[in-house]
Amino acid sequence: MSTTTEKYLVTGAAGFIGAEVCKKLLAKGNQVVGIDNINDYYDVNLKKERLKQIPTENFSFVQLDISSRSDVEKLFQSENFDFVIHLAAQAGVRYSIENPHAYADSNLLGHLNILEGCRSARVKHFVYASSSSVYGLNEKTPFETSDSVDHPVSLYAATKKSNELMSHSYSHLYNIPTTGLRFFTVYGPWGRPDMAPFIFTKKILGGQVIDVNNNGDMWRDFTYIDDIVEGIIRVVDVIPSRDKDWKVESGSPATSSAPYAVYNIGHGSPVNLMDFIKAIESELGIEANKNFREMQPGDVYKTYADTKDLFEATGYKPKVGLTEGVKNLVSWYKDFYDID
Repeated sequence: MSTTTEKYLVTGAAGFIGAEVCKKLLAKGNQVVGIDNINDYYDVNLKKERLKQIPTENFSFVQLDISSRSDVEKLFQSENFDFVIHLAAQAGVRYSIENPHAYADSNLLGHLNILEGCRSARVKHFVYASSSSVYGLNEKTPFETSDSVDHPVSLYAATKKSNELMSHSYSHLYNIPTTGLRFFTVYGPWGRPDMAPFIFTKKILGGQVIDVNNNGDMWRDFTYIDDIVEGIIRVVDVIPSRDKDWKVESGSPATSSAPYAVYNIGHGSPVNLMDFIKAIESELGIEANKNFREMQPGDVYKTYADTKDLFEATGYKPKVGLTEGVKNLVSWYKDFYDID
């Protein structure tokens, strides 16, 4: 990171990843403005508690919905951002099947509003959250950013692919450096209650039955939160530039003649779902009551990140393994919910 103080906008600051990114940026001496609409997609109290963990010095929080064009315009007019880390989105694969319009508002309109803000402010670098879900029906593993991502299996995935396309157009038209990060199954303390690691921990502790999709024959590239945050922070300094020699016919879709880049950000070693459950069981000392069921709509069989491009760009590789990560998750959960 630069030794001079920079001003960052972090969207989704009350979110799992966003709150940790804010803390990391502040620890490095930067100014941070965090925004979040604090919607009730999951426990609002958890979001508020995350915000309380963020140091107040050099940090300001604004409750704001990115789908509001006027509010986003006012924010960019009142602040002089150097960098934008855009993590706000309506998350969840299955929820996108039930509530598609929420995804259009946040992930499409909201993304456009933030892009417009970046254009007007001429920010140095726009880094945004994409998702491993863009790989959709792709069965070739590990997933590489050179792979086709034209066949999403959920609306959520389609919106994330759309974000990459929208960002490329702004990079091309307005010379705005943009980098998309395809996150792979992030877990750890302060995690999202709608994701399997949190759900499994909660239900096993409560003696409830856990649903095990595809009869347990699934693989996920579980990536610990600290590794994700370190990758994000490092990517901010890797600002893409124009490449006049790049051609559509021969170039990778993860790069461009425009100042545009896309990276996978994951652990790079997929874990079988049953092994992940066993790790939680082992840490809790409780065997789960399991309901084995078929693959669910919008699900994919396996996610597996090829992260060599990210490593070459930033020099960073994930450090936290499954045992340590699950231990930290369970320890936090028991402490936060006051469980002996």
